[in-house]
Amino acid sequence: MIKTIKQQFFFPHPPEMVWQYLTKPELMELWLMKNDFQPIEGLDFQFRINPIPSLDFDGIFHCRVFEIAPFEKLSYSWKSGPGEGEITLNSIVVWKLQPTSKGTELFLEHSGFAKKENLNFYNGLADGWVKNLQKMSGHLNAAQHGNTNA
Repeated sequence: MIKTIKQQFFFPHPPEMVWQYLTKPELMELWLMKNDFQPIEGLDFQFRINPIPSLDFDGIFHCRVFEIAPFEKLSYSWKSGPGEGEITLNSIVVWKLQPTSKGTELFLEHSGFAKKENLNFYNGLADGWVKNLQKMSGHLNAAQHGNTNA
């Protein structure tokens, strides 16, 4: 019962601009969550939000950068659990960017929802990724028009 989230988004912006929102911590925080990401293969980093006890989630996603191909591909682990080192979700996020004549196609694959207890996370993230990428789109549009108060 391994489930995978696969989504595709179009941004009317060049891949270099979309890439910044996938790899700069301060820009990632605008649309995703607080983090200490750095685009370095092998680097461990965290995303942090408020704990969600109903999901046995302490609010920390433990991640490791697997692959970086600037303006083309980014992948990292995405692990979480109730705390104290216990991991109940062990998943992988892969972003692929494809330039088009009108902007960038962004492909998301979030895989590894293998346990019954991961189903609520899977359902929440399937919708959550869409909402977050809509936020990213708003920030990209504002940045393109010189408005940093998106």
